Amino acid sequence: MAQFKNILVLIDSLDANGSSGIKGRIALLENFRKIGYSITVLHYSQKEIQLEGINCILVKEIKTNINYLLSRMQRVLYRWFQWDISKYVDTFFGFSFGFFNDVKSFSKALSKHDPNNFDMVWTLSKGNSYRPHATVLKHQKWHPIWYAYVHDPYPEQLYPRPYTFVPYGFRHKRLFFKEITLRCHRIVFPSSLLKEWMQSYYINIEGKSLIIPHQLASVEGSDQDLLDYFNSENFNLVHAGNLLELRDPKPIVEAFQQFLLNCPEAKKHARLFFLGKKSIFQKYFDEKQNEISQLYISDGYVDFKNAYVMQQRASVNIILEAKSEISPFLPGKFPHCVAANKPIMYIGPYYSECRRLLGKDYPYNFDFDEVQSIALAFTTLYEQWKINPDKLLLNRTDLIQYLSSPHLAKTLENDIKC
Repeated sequence: MAQFKNILVLIDSLDANGSSGIKGRIALLENFRKIGYSITVLHYSQKEIQLEGINCILVKEIKTNINYLLSRMQRVLYRWFQWDISKYVDTFFGFSFGFFNDVKSFSKALSKHDPNNFDMVWTLSKGNSYRPHATVLKHQKWHPIWYAYVHDPYPEQLYPRPYTFVPYGFRHKRLFFKEITLRCHRIVFPSSLLKEWMQSYYINIEGKSLIIPHQLASVEGSDQDLLDYFNSENFNLVHAGNLLELRDPKPIVEAFQQFLLNCPEAKKHARLFFLGKKSIFQKYFDEKQNEISQLYISDGYVDFKNAYVMQQRASVNIILEAKSEISPFLPGKFPHCVAANKPIMYIGPYYSECRRLLGKDYPYNFDFDEVQSIALAFTTLYEQWKINPDKLLLNRTDLIQYLSSPHLAKTLENDIKC
């Protein structure tokens, strides 16, 4: 076992229903515990949350400083007069008043702890927050043991095309992240491609990166968690997760429709599910549901446990990414799909972390315009399902091992030896 035993973690939230990213961070914390680490977590969840075997401490928001007052004033201006001054604040300072107040709140909580009592401090965030990172950046005494976890390109302007969003204050954000790469002991990425992508912008990452993929989650669920519209006896194709603007579901829907035309008997058993919040594709879905009775679109957000159990009971899980030349992301749902041990249908760029992990010879990797090939794959999988649903399996012990706690332990032990 590793020499390092005690970990302090700063994290935005422990609310599993708050975002897909937080689910992955919680799985990482639980696997830290499984491999024998003692964990103390400072979290900003706005409510008390406890995880088994982990010391979880709620960070209290400071409400007696100028940043708090300015952040509330900003909200009032927008609520009463629709005056949005955030672009001016972010452009000038780089971040919002709320961001600075949250960092101050985190700093107060961190100051109660001594780095001599810990072997590592980890900063975990969701979305584009990075409040925990900004906190530790201000406390130099923690830098020698600082593991800064980076889940996406930062700032957002560094996302690969077709993403084109440039955040206000992007210059401040670039300098902020450069400081992180300079000061931390390790930059941790869930994806090898993400590490390479970010290193092309921040040269200081070279030689100090660590790859720790999203971990397999321990989720207790049963058929009682299945929602009424899901019949596990059917041939169920499941896409779980929000459809962002650039994740276009049309190739999947059109391929499914073609599959039903090619194989009419499947209409009795086949179902295609999209689980997640309403998206810009809602009008398209409404039109298609009038044509395809086997297409189901959830009416808004689906609770994590419900969605997870449906993934485990699916016949095929679908991962859809944005149409691009490259996707350095490792989707948070990837370990959930691997854990289900059902075939994964991946639709995304040729250069992607999912394709890298699934392998170049994996039969169900598709590009966006391969509608006919996707339809044919649906037919092939359906024919296998008809023969024996229990034998329609992913069977990738290599991926199970890669996403598991023993691999995490080995990665950290090798890092300690360096």
